[in-house]
Amino acid sequence: MRQQRQSLLHSFDQEPAARDANASVMTKPPWRSTPLGEISLEHADGCFLTRCPETPVRSSGMEFFPLIERFVSAHFPRADVVVLAGSTSRSQRTPTSDIDLLILGDHLFDDGHESLAATYLFEGEVFEVFAYTSAGYEIWATRGLEQHRPVIVQMLLDGVTVRGDEERAGYRRAWEPRYAEGPVLTPVERDHRRYVITDILDDFVDATDPLELHVLASALFERTAELVLLTNHRWIGAGKYLPRRLREFDPERAERLSAPLLSNDHAAFAGRVREELERAGGRLQAGYSR
Repeated sequence: MRQQRQSLLHSFDQEPAARDANASVMTKPPWRSTPLGEISLEHADGCFLTRCPETPVRSSGMEFFPLIERFVSAHFPRADVVVLAGSTSRSQRTPTSDIDLLILGDHLFDDGHESLAATYLFEGEVFEVFAYTSAGYEIWATRGLEQHRPVIVQMLLDGVTVRGDEERAGYRRAWEPRYAEGPVLTPVERDHRRYVITDILDDFVDATDPLELHVLASALFERTAELVLLTNHRWIGAGKYLPRRLREFDPERAERLSAPLLSNDHAAFAGRVREELERAGGRLQAGYSR
């Protein structure tokens, strides 16, 4: 779920930082052996460095329940709801997978905070925690819906309950209908997205520098895939989750857009982008104001 967290960075840049009382104590040596490889205890920019074996040792989500309960008891003992999400919940762990938790409860924090996004190292595993009171969850989940990337709502709906089945059911009843409606792309946002794709596409067609071509192609795929999904009332994602969402929606359109990109057929890729742009209303340049 590392890429998925990137989509939360814009949302959580105002979240309270992890408090010292909750932070894991890092000890020497700098590399610690874990079931998933050696994890550096000296991290830069909030990211742990990992030396990973070729295959993970543990994969089943339920195998982690006792560990998760110990972690929650140590750091969030008053949690009402604990949901395991991400690859661990789907038994699809990779050597670099962490444990993603959604934690809910109105008595989680003693300092008046309503939300916390933090990374912990606990018993050799990296935990990514998104913790909220009911009021905090309402704020941040609503914001995710408005930004078309409802990550914590997806965690709530798709994850595996570790604690609080009944309480989680109440949250699900409240949020399932809102999620099922899908995103609404306003005319203003649709026009802005068309304008941005038109501008990037022109730069891409004229580019000759290999690095610029690579960067522009990546930007074009991202923007075009998002436009395809949003104009069809489908939620978008960041990083690896964007192509996954596109394939879930329409495998053939995903393949048609991605195949020339992967084969470095720049002319064909530009043509595919034009096709999708036309479906959404066509090029937009002259006369556009923002």
